[in-house]
Amino acid sequence: MSLSTDEPSAPAVMSHRQVLQAMSGLMMGIFVAILASTVVSNALPRIVSELGGSQSSYTWVVTAELLAMTATVPLWGKLSDLYNKKLLIQISLGLFVAGSLVAGFAPDIDVLILSRVVQGIGGGGLTALAQVIMAAIVSPRELGKFSGVFGAVFAVATVAGPLAGGVLVDTSWLGWRWCFFIGVPFAVAAILLLQRTLDLPTLRRKVRVDYLGAFLIMLGVSTLLVWSSLAGSTFAWGSWQTAVLVPAGVVVLALAVWVEAKVREPVVPLRLFRSRTITLATAASFFVGVAMFGGTVFLSQYFQLALGKSPTVAGLMSLPMIFGLLVSSTVSGHLISRTGRWKPFLLLGAVLMVGGLSLLGLLDAHTSIVELSLFMLVLGAGMGMLNQNLVLVAQNDVPARDLGAATSMLSFFRSLGGSIGVSVLGSVLAGRVSTLISEGLGPAAATSGGGKIPDLTRLPAPVVTVIREAYGIATSDLFLVSAPLALLVLVAVAFLKHLPLKTKSGMERLADEAA
Repeated sequence: MSLSTDEPSAPAVMSHRQVLQAMSGLMMGIFVAILASTVVSNALPRIVSELGGSQSSYTWVVTAELLAMTATVPLWGKLSDLYNKKLLIQISLGLFVAGSLVAGFAPDIDVLILSRVVQGIGGGGLTALAQVIMAAIVSPRELGKFSGVFGAVFAVATVAGPLAGGVLVDTSWLGWRWCFFIGVPFAVAAILLLQRTLDLPTLRRKVRVDYLGAFLIMLGVSTLLVWSSLAGSTFAWGSWQTAVLVPAGVVVLALAVWVEAKVREPVVPLRLFRSRTITLATAASFFVGVAMFGGTVFLSQYFQLALGKSPTVAGLMSLPMIFGLLVSSTVSGHLISRTGRWKPFLLLGAVLMVGGLSLLGLLDAHTSIVELSLFMLVLGAGMGMLNQNLVLVAQNDVPARDLGAATSMLSFFRSLGGSIGVSVLGSVLAGRVSTLISEGLGPAAATSGGGKIPDLTRLPAPVVTVIREAYGIATSDLFLVSAPLALLVLVAVAFLKHLPLKTKSGMERLADEAA
């Protein structure tokens, strides 16, 4: 495959004010992407009901965006290494706006699912490109403090989304459609702000993007994600669907690896895995995704079904974990920028994550709010030190020409781990709850609900007691399964070699490499 590349123009040095302005646009874009993913969580039952959807439709409204976002992250990352990053992130924001508008006006469930695919593609671009652009305009040594703010934005959007969604749904003159409209003005503002403030050199490259490799990666990953999302709920783990989907996904991904090894400009450069830092950081990101998303996504269910709290109170109960993430992410980022030392914070974050998940393994239906808040605070602090700092370590290790591919690779594996974790642990939770209810009320009681989440307000007190106990024990079991996975994160981080953080931005490094 032929490839000719013009040398990039000399990077224009951005002033501190320009960097802050550009970062504001990037943070606004990330806020929009996370808000879109979380704002519908409390509104989905009402949305699916009003559009006449089924339980399967409920699953696909969530899964469609997740599939599109996870599968397209590697392609967005590679495109950022080849084309203008500013234009790409504006395109991803534009896709998000288009998907949000279609979702808000959706007349039926099929159109809504299609719009979520468009939102997911845009969200994949935002996830990959925001961190790539941050690395392009700021040196790794200075990037720590901005990564901390990035983590803080993530935390605020995560907790604000479900709360905003609940308020919008319960406000008669607004309704669930505003769950999709609410992010549009933020996205438009981010596009305009980036147009005015982001000054990146245009790279004039004559290349042929490896679209075959990109297609095979997306197809293989989507096949495995469809399987992991539906196995245990729509069909059994040991069904014929599993026998077809898993081998098919593995074969397609193996073919993608073969193609990537042959082309001049692969979507995922396999040479990156020759670096111990990249390999270990990628493995750590995957297990962070499995342990973090797989464990914490079911906390809201625990609050409502084991502790008997309302949806609004359940949303507020996650604040200690968000607070821990916000503070640890911000503080560790500033300390990394000040000292240049990152490994102690990654090690401490991994230890806190293992400890937090282990403590949450002590949960039951009678755990006090004080204990629960302390456990979540520890877990949130660990996650805050790990998430963005793993990306920082990878960006510091790779050549500037591979910043996009390396950044998107870590985001991709974290999302992939989260998707698999949610699916597998969700199946474990359902099976454990069914077993415990059978022991408490008899086999007929466990199967009479058809696998649906029970409405405790319509059940007699003795049955409610059994169900609460079941969800309390089953949720604690999930965290006991997640803790050993977090231990693998600690092992991977321990073997990372501490390399000094570079003091040049991605644009400056790229110019040096071209010279």
